[in-house]
This record gives sequence, C-alpha cells and structure tokens, in this order.
Amino acid sequence: MKTITICMGSSCFSRGNSTNAEVIQRFIADNGLEDKFSVRGCLCEGECKNGPNIRIDDKLYTNVSPETLPDLLLHALETEK
Repeated sequence: MKTITICMGSSCFSRGNSTNAEVIQRFIADNGLEDKFSVRGCLCEGECKNGPNIRIDDKLYTNVSPETLPDLLLHALETEK
C-alpha cells in the first residue's frame, strides 16, 4: 500500500492542497483504489516556497496541481508492481 501525505501547512493549503486533497480522494474512490492508497495529512514538509507539496511514500512532489495528480498516482501504482 502506498502512503500519500498531503501537506496541510498554511502555505501549501492556500496554494492548492485543499483542492488537491479532494482530487486525490475522488480519484481513489472513482477507481476503487482504497486498498492501494492510504491518505494522511501533515503540517509542513519544509518546502513551502515550492508548494503545494505531496509525498507518496518517500518521494516528495512539489508544485503539484490537480491536473498532474492522476498521472502521479498512476505512476505510483506502476512502481508498486
């Protein structure tokens, strides 16, 4: 199972992680991937100037937009195999 950590610090949240969190939850539900991803939040990744930030397992992704999320999640699934 992959762990998605969404930075919910004020900078990342205001830069788009509020929307990104919704997109991630919808993507997981729409594709029946509840057994593939665990989603949690954190307060700060320490990369505020590069936000919004999302971590999938140990890899930090910066400047994440709702448009790039499906590809990031699909890539994470491919690397699990």
